Amino acid sequence: QVQLVESGGGLVQPGGSLRLSCAASGSIFSIDTMGWYRQGSGKQRELVAFDATGGNTNYATSVKGRFTISRDNAKNTVYLQMNSLKPEDTAVYYCYATVEVVRGSKYHYWGPGTQVTVSS
Repeated sequence: QVQLVESGGGLVQPGGSLRLSCAASGSIFSIDTMGWYRQGSGKQRELVAFDATGGNTNYATSVKGRFTISRDNAKNTVYLQMNSLKPEDTAVYYCYATVEVVRGSKYHYWGPGTQVTVSS
């Protein structure tokens, strides 16, 4: 019913920037929280940032001050602007969203992920 697709990943040198996008499509009544997780090789998936309805945002300590999450509700899209990238930011980045498909029924959806590699 709902599909999330990420884009914008790639290879960048330390200190560089990337902007990730995630667009939601399908049967959507409304979207509550949208956000980003990441998972490095051999590591557990961790929360990077989320943006809840009303503009309330939260960031992992490791990215605070370098990453910025934002949303375009008209496009059902969430963005992650990543600046001053470090090698330890290398991971597959996954989009997620809590979606109200019909009034009163919320579900959690995940995108397939996009690779971000920070290396010189």
